[in-house]
Amino acid sequence: MIIRKALIRQGCRIAILPTKSWTRPLATEVHIEGIAGSLDNSTRQTRSIEQEAQETTEQIVPQIDPRTHSTRKLTQDRTAVEEYLRFKRNKKLTRPLGSTIAPHYQPHTLLTHPPSPKDITLPLLLASQSHLGHKTSHWNPANSRYIFGIRQGIHIISLDATAAHLRRACRVVSGVAERGGLILFVGNRPGQDRCVVRAAELARGCHLFDRWTPGSITNGHQILGMCRTKVVDEFDREIKGYEEELRDRPVLKPDLVVCLNPMENYVLLHECSLNAIPTIGIIDTDANPTWVTYPIPANDDSLRCVQLIAGVLGRAGQEGQVVRTEKAQEGNVTYTPTKLVGQPTEGARGEKTGGNRAAVHSSPS
Repeated sequence: MIIRKALIRQGCRIAILPTKSWTRPLATEVHIEGIAGSLDNSTRQTRSIEQEAQETTEQIVPQIDPRTHSTRKLTQDRTAVEEYLRFKRNKKLTRPLGSTIAPHYQPHTLLTHPPSPKDITLPLLLASQSHLGHKTSHWNPANSRYIFGIRQGIHIISLDATAAHLRRACRVVSGVAERGGLILFVGNRPGQDRCVVRAAELARGCHLFDRWTPGSITNGHQILGMCRTKVVDEFDREIKGYEEELRDRPVLKPDLVVCLNPMENYVLLHECSLNAIPTIGIIDTDANPTWVTYPIPANDDSLRCVQLIAGVLGRAGQEGQVVRTEKAQEGNVTYTPTKLVGQPTEGARGEKTGGNRAAVHSSPS
């Protein structure tokens, strides 16, 4: 009985006390234990991070030179040789990965390395858009033998005819160059100047990429009378001493004219026909093939096609010049020398011709 009353008395006292007074010690003990555990965890993590940092080697990021865009310094633990060997090893491992780049069109190759006449193929002409003509309403009936068919209202030029006529023109250019003839390349449309100059350089001829001056052939004495003319031997070396005689000679005329755009140079072609000068021209479906002596049916509006044809003709002229030079070294002159009344000076003759009589012909400067 006495124990029961003591328990009831103590229970009433505990119930009367505030709740915080007897719950605070319990809560404080739990919070202290959580903080201690978190501190131990953070300490262990810090020590592990420091240990890993000490074990790893310090890496220095190379600086980029703004002028050369290259690294100024290499990493401390690698030399230049190690970097190069690592690059070669990675290149060897990653070489079979990715796609393979097939041979593709590079525009500058038609100017720097034009194809030769033996490289003319139908796929090459097709890739250069040589087969595309004009609308059927713009065609010239004289081109019917060069037309393959019609597609979507546009005439399609036969590539067989283009290849055959281009090979024939190459033989003509090569033959004229082999016999020391003067070849004139004409092309005055936008973008044709570079291919015209390149073809003239290969064939050792002349070029014109500006407007043709009417009367330069039929009335050349008045228009081109002040142009300088020189005398050369079979090796194209100038021979001095004929300046006085050359003043009274007629103006030089080209032995062959290659016109890349006959539609804009009808006056030039007409003057050539009056003076019996053979001509080669790119004839589209809207042009008249009778304007030129050796027509080449092709697309004259495609700059790639024009560059291809000009480069092939230039290569043909280059081959003819090589044959002429080789024969000249053997003592054979492939052309008829021009007969001049005067004689060169002794100093010029001994210096240029070595004291021997040289076959000469006139050519423009």
